[in-house]
Amino acid sequence: MKRFVLLGGAPIEDYESIKKHLRDDDYFAVCDCGLRHCEALDITPDLIIGDFDSYALPNTEKELIVLPREKDDTDTFFAAKEGVKRGFDEFLLLGVIGGRLDHSIGNISILLYLESLGLTAKAVDDYSVIEIVSHNVAYIESKYKFFSLLNITGVAKGITIRNAKFPLENGEINCEYQYGVSNETINNSPAEASVKEGKLLLIKVIKD
Repeated sequence: MKRFVLLGGAPIEDYESIKKHLRDDDYFAVCDCGLRHCEALDITPDLIIGDFDSYALPNTEKELIVLPREKDDTDTFFAAKEGVKRGFDEFLLLGVIGGRLDHSIGNISILLYLESLGLTAKAVDDYSVIEIVSHNVAYIESKYKFFSLLNITGVAKGITIRNAKFPLENGEINCEYQYGVSNETINNSPAEASVKEGKLLLIKVIKD
């Protein structure tokens, strides 16, 4: 099945780097001012969603969902829910990290939402690839020299990190002390990260 690519309006500096993550058969859902990125990314939207408070309502023959400006869901969260509704099981979020911190943190919650449904999701920005580690084993390829594991809900227990500069066995990380920042891959082979209880945000650093 095609992958649901959600394109938001957060700043993007390195379009060529972002384009490397795209596939020819991706399904593109573009949110509001995410439309400003389409030309630079060579993206043709399949679906356009937004309340258009930050971008002009487009005159288009593409499928268009116009949202009210006063609502509980952000445009990006609504778009993610729409992807779920349409049966997609893999999601890539672009243009969702950077700029306003409240929007960035809110968009991270989309990863948690999709993971809670058993779906595959990651977010990519100019500097990193971001995903949730829960009961799965995550592999950090050696092309990512640095990576961080951050706890974002409660206390994460049974954390194991292998084949990394700073290994860990059956550790705990709470939200008040994030000691899993800036680990490193070694030996030109993937590092491994897993957690038995809780959820961790894995950030694989593309460039520092």
